[in-house]
Amino acid sequence: MRTDSSPGTLPAREHLPAGDAGTPVLDVVIPVHNEEKDLQPCVRRLHEHLTRTFPYAFRITIADNASTDTTPLVAARLETEIPEVTSFRLEQKGRGRALRTVWSASDAPVLAYMDVDLSTDLNALLPLVAPLISGHSDLAIGSRLARSSRVVRGPKREFISRTYNLILRGSLQARFSDAQCGFKAIRRDVAQVLLPLVEDTGWFFDTEMLVLAERAGLRIHEVPVDWVDDPDSTVHIVRTATDDLKGVWRIGRALATGSLPLDRLARPFGDDPRDRELTDVPTGLARQLVGFCVVGGLSTLFYLLLYSAFRQFGGAQTANAPALLVSAVANTAANRRLTFGVRGRGGAVRHQAQGLVVFGIGLALTSGSLAALNAATDSPAHSTELAVLIAANLAATVLRFLLFRAWVFPDRGESGPSTVAAAHTPAPPPYGPTVPYAPLPQRLVPHQPYREPHQTTQVRAGEAADGSWRDATMRLEPVRPHHTDQGDPR
Repeated sequence: MRTDSSPGTLPAREHLPAGDAGTPVLDVVIPVHNEEKDLQPCVRRLHEHLTRTFPYAFRITIADNASTDTTPLVAARLETEIPEVTSFRLEQKGRGRALRTVWSASDAPVLAYMDVDLSTDLNALLPLVAPLISGHSDLAIGSRLARSSRVVRGPKREFISRTYNLILRGSLQARFSDAQCGFKAIRRDVAQVLLPLVEDTGWFFDTEMLVLAERAGLRIHEVPVDWVDDPDSTVHIVRTATDDLKGVWRIGRALATGSLPLDRLARPFGDDPRDRELTDVPTGLARQLVGFCVVGGLSTLFYLLLYSAFRQFGGAQTANAPALLVSAVANTAANRRLTFGVRGRGGAVRHQAQGLVVFGIGLALTSGSLAALNAATDSPAHSTELAVLIAANLAATVLRFLLFRAWVFPDRGESGPSTVAAAHTPAPPPYGPTVPYAPLPQRLVPHQPYREPHQTTQVRAGEAADGSWRDATMRLEPVRPHHTDQGDPR
């Protein structure tokens, strides 16, 4: 997505280097609320599968969000018995809040989560995280709606799931196929920049994260999964659907107004080291040409209507100048937003000023054409004037596109940070500055401990993993009235 700012803060994707280190490569988070019955068999089954199939060190994190049954005791017991298991305790409900807090505090380069019922076949876990480890993709999701997926669930939930994804495609132009499957992964460097932009703390968290990532041009990898519905699921479908629709409206409005600083998620051109040295690389020429032609056609029609209206009150030159000026301002604004993807107010005045220079060139062409017509014919017909103006505008349109693309809305921003970038400079992550990843720790022997197993880490919402009160949630997300999660279905 083009934005009027300097390149984003994300570096080019790279393969995580293989080697020995003390940090787990993968941190699988299981958010739970009152799951005392299913938690233990789920964790043991997942641990057995990772021990048998995953070639690197891993961690399983139980994110308990405000359980009122014996779930915290079960989590503490599993943490004591299994070295690769740890637990977090949050005092507020909300799956999104739990994922945000745990992912923000994790030191693993690849972060994932899955639902406690393990409805998704675990054989899809390694294909899910492999593109993130290799550096090919930024996020990965399991899809129950892919053609090769095999899904067992009732017609009611099938209808709701497909309808919801159709709504996302129609309203937010989402291209991913399944927003709600509880089987996703993200690179930690992406999460550091993306999570502060995600407002929802409940079930819409997944959808909002995916929509923002896709609109910012991040690469989302989809994995077809085998999925069996859990008949004992505690999800309240109607309440969740209502909250999701409210979230769709909020995100759609934010995208339409350009209030989201998606420029901070931009990747450099290309992932090959040779490509990163390229400068002034044109991007999206075909899409820009289509958008420019559509905007140009509409603005030309608007200009001719204005010219015909002003012609009733004066001569050709008197009508041409104001008609071209008004249509040029509208044309610059429309091309800024629709053709070149510039959002936000930063640089709008400068763009309009540059657009007026382009307008001056168009005015010279059209005025010169009218002058030549009047010199050749004493009283030209109105239709002849319109034909001459259309021909002059076609020539001016070609020149306008070249000037817009090369000067007004160039593909590369200025060398220094722009107004938009300065206004949306992300806060430093709560766990310290970003550093290059250590080599991937290979799990040479099973049950390799990464910490003392007897230590139980219970973290309330906002408490950092080291026990200090660096409020991760507060640092990542401003306090808003609608974050009370009163309608959280879990």
